[in-house]
Amino acid sequence: MSEDLIVFATHTARRAGEVLRRYYTPRPGVEQGLTPDTKSTDIDLVTQADLESEQLILDAIRTAFPDHAILSEESGESDAGETGEAEYRWLVDPLDGTTNFAHGLPVFAVAIALEREGQPVLAVTYDPLRDELFAAQAGQGATLDGQPIRVSTTPTLRHSLVATGFAYIRATTDLNNLAEFNRVMPRVQGIRRLGSASLDLAYLACGRIDGYWEYHLSPWDWAGGALLIREAGGSVTDIHGRPWQVGDNSLVASNGLIHGQLLATVQGSD
Repeated sequence: MSEDLIVFATHTARRAGEVLRRYYTPRPGVEQGLTPDTKSTDIDLVTQADLESEQLILDAIRTAFPDHAILSEESGESDAGETGEAEYRWLVDPLDGTTNFAHGLPVFAVAIALEREGQPVLAVTYDPLRDELFAAQAGQGATLDGQPIRVSTTPTLRHSLVATGFAYIRATTDLNNLAEFNRVMPRVQGIRRLGSASLDLAYLACGRIDGYWEYHLSPWDWAGGALLIREAGGSVTDIHGRPWQVGDNSLVASNGLIHGQLLATVQGSD
C-alpha cells in the first residue's frame, strides 16, 4: 500500500483532532457551542464538533482521493467514488465518544479506517487530548506514536482487565449486553466502560486492556480497531467465534490467549 495513504490518514486525523480540541471543555455549556442535538434515539447525541470534524475529513478525502468511496457516521454513505464502483472505501467516525465529549469527560477520539474490497487495510485512531496516535496497515504491524505495539500477555480471563459498551438501542432490544456483562463481571479482574469503542480497541492493541466485546455498533466504530488488534497480534471474531467482518453485528477481541475463555463466558456456554 502506498505510504501516501497512511501519511494522509494520520495528518487528517490530527487536523480533525484540532477541531475537537477547540470545542472541548471540561465545563460544557452553550457558550462553548456544545449544545447537542440527537440522532437515532433521544440519547444518541451529535454536536457541532462532530459535524465540523467530519466535514474536514470528508473534504480532505474527496480532494485527495476522488475515486474512493466514503462511509461516515454523520453523513452516512456520502460517496461512492467518481465511477460509482470504488475499490477503496473510507470509514470515518469524526468524534467517537460524543456523549463523553458533550459532558466534558475527556475520553474520545477521531477514527479513520480504509477498506479495500471489504477488508480493512489501514487504521488511524487519534486521541487529541493525550496526543496519542494509533496506526496500522495490513501486514505491517501496529504502532502508537510511531513505535511498534503488541497485545498483552495476560494468560487467563481471571486476571484480565476487559472493556465493553452498551448500545443506544439498549432500552428496545433484548440483546442489550446486560446478561453478558453479568456473566463476565465475576470472572475477570475488572471491566471498564470507557464510552469510545475505537479507544477500547486501541488500548487492547497496545496491551492496556486484555479483552473487549460489544453489540450493535457500526463499521466506523470497529473496522480500524479490528485491524489494529490483528496487526498487534490479537484475535478478533464475532460473538460466534467466526473471523470478524465489516458489517457484523457483534465483536469480541482479545490478546488471543484469553479469547476462548472470553467467548465462552460471553456466550454463556462455559
